[in-house]
Amino acid sequence: MSDMPPCPECGSTFTYHDGTLFVCPECGHEWSGEAQAPNDADEPAARDTNGNPLADGDTVTVIKDLKLKGGSGVVKVGTKVKNIRIVDGDHDIDCKVDGIGPMKLKSEFVKKA
Repeated sequence: MSDMPPCPECGSTFTYHDGTLFVCPECGHEWSGEAQAPNDADEPAARDTNGNPLADGDTVTVIKDLKLKGGSGVVKVGTKVKNIRIVDGDHDIDCKVDGIGPMKLKSEFVKKA
């Protein structure tokens, strides 16, 4: 039974295979082996415009002019943003831009520096 994956819900190692599904007898969770790959947890939450994985603390460069919502300012192309933080949501980068202040960015508009 060492080749059976642990339960993604409770982490139990007592899982078993039932037809096309894996089943956890402790919590009752059922999942398919194809949908749950063991390395899914290692998948980065955000990727830059070139497909490079982004992590907390990285420095990125803005690749196009970004108009600020609710103001007349613009984040210019080539602006370096240091010490980013990856968050969940549509705007997946939380950062502080010099001269502008705290803001959220979409990872599709930045590249890793």
